[in-house]
Amino acid sequence: MSISWSLLAFLALCFAAATTGSIYRPGAWYRTLSKPRWNPPDWVFPIAWTALYGMMAVAAWLVYEAAGFSGLGAAALVVWLVQLVLNALWSALFFGAKRMDWALWDVAALWLAIALTTVLFALIVPAAAWLMAPYLAWVTFAALLNLTLIRMNSETGQAVST
Repeated sequence: MSISWSLLAFLALCFAAATTGSIYRPGAWYRTLSKPRWNPPDWVFPIAWTALYGMMAVAAWLVYEAAGFSGLGAAALVVWLVQLVLNALWSALFFGAKRMDWALWDVAALWLAIALTTVLFALIVPAAAWLMAPYLAWVTFAALLNLTLIRMNSETGQAVST
């Protein structure tokens, strides 16, 4: 069995982006926020994100293997990189800067970038688009949770830290 260096590169990119989640952790501030009953327990997030990052990496690798960095393949992979940067930025905004409002704008842009990535991937390798679908669903949920946390905490001033 040979190692696919391109797959390892995509995995490395995804898990490099994931490091923002370990740098900017929820902490005491997050624990004091009012949360909806449907807020998942903390242990769910690392499990979900590990699976999602793995699927993102495999999806990008499939597209790279099929189309490379030319034409539609290049466009799809650039948008994939943009969504990865927006993904990494969210933890810094929400947990680091404690700016749920900025994080909401980020997650909206992230959602659009994931949707566009998924469409572009579908045109090249349909299986890659299916690998992105759980990620789009999770980020849809995360955006709703982000908005709900803003609404539930805006009266206490915790929704926007200055």
